[in-house]
Parts: sequence; C-alpha cells; structure tokens
Amino acid sequence: MGNAGAADKAKNNASRAVWLKNLHQWHWISSALCLLGMFLFAITGITLNHAGQIEAKPAITRQKATLPAPLVTQLAAYAAQHDGANAPMPTAAETWLKQQWALNVGGRPAEWSVDEVYLPLPKAGGDAWVRIGLEDGAAEYELTDRGWVSWLNDVHKGRNTGVAWSWFIDIFAGACIVFCLTGLLILKFHAANRPFTWPMVGLGILIPCAIALLFIH
Repeated sequence: MGNAGAADKAKNNASRAVWLKNLHQWHWISSALCLLGMFLFAITGITLNHAGQIEAKPAITRQKATLPAPLVTQLAAYAAQHDGANAPMPTAAETWLKQQWALNVGGRPAEWSVDEVYLPLPKAGGDAWVRIGLEDGAAEYELTDRGWVSWLNDVHKGRNTGVAWSWFIDIFAGACIVFCLTGLLILKFHAANRPFTWPMVGLGILIPCAIALLFIH
C-alpha cells in the first residue's frame, strides 16, 4: 500500500508539474503579447478618466478652392439623382480632393442635396469635413486636430480608428482573457502554500463591486 500511495503521489505531482508548466508558458506568452497594449490602455484609462481636467487646444486648419466647371456640372447631375441620400462621391471628385488637399476619401459616404455636398471625415484625435457648393463650385475643407491626448483617448475607445485597429482590440482582449485565466489557475495551484491568496483575490473583486453598488447611481 505504501508503494502504491507513493506511486500515486508521484503521478499527481508529475501531472501538477505538467499543468503548471503549461500554465506558466501560456501566462508569459499572453503577458508578453499584452505588455505594451496593457500599458497604453492603462495610461489612456487615466487620461479618459480625467478628460475634463486635461485641457485640449484644438488646432483648426481651413482651406478653400474652386472646382473646375465640368466637375461641378457632373456633381450637380449626380446630386439631382441622390438628393437627400448618403452616397460616395464620383471618382473624379475623389481624385480632385486627393490632388487638391491630399485627401484619401476612399469611398466614404457623403451627404447629398441639390445645392451642396457635405463629406464628413472623422478621425482619431480630431475631425475633418469637406463642403462643396454645387452652384458656384466653391469647396471648403476644415481639419481639427485636438492633440495627442485626444488621439490616444480615441485609440482607447476604438473611435474612428478603422478596421485593423478594431481587430487588434478584439485579439488583444482575447490575449488578456488568457492572461487572466492562466493567472487565476496558477494562483489556485499555489494557494495551498500561500494563505493570503484567496483573500487578496476576494478583495480585488469586492472593492470594485462595492464602489459600483454604493457610488454609481
């Protein structure tokens, strides 16, 4: 019986060692992948939380130009067909905007009416728009830059950051979940020799829950 018990114990210890090895491996891999992202999201969490106290001085740039007459005629005809609709600009208009103001419109929908076309160009950390009058061909372009703090805040929220960043946030969130779950299981393995493990975990759960229940209304 003694030999059988020792064999079972050795088997359990070996199984425990394998589990711990795998958990530590996934934990350090996920932590390495998440390191920069966690740091940036933590910093921008602070800037978002104090957005009202961090002064932003927007830099506004305005430019004006006049479209060629043939292009105005083309846009006016296009507007008559799309009055009140949201539709991309014709290729010729997109090409003109790229040549005139280095704008890559990329098929973004514009707001059309018979007398003007308005193209919103929201961006992380700022805003931009183009308005073209269809009677005289007068074009206006305005760019607002709210600074790097606003840019980081928008990156944190995934606001006007594009599809690639949206995918990054999803993958980063998945890696964070792996990091947290492997950390929890590692705590479970070490809890027997560290009596303060579960009280500390419980405290980490209790504090935000208590604050939310007592102070968020």
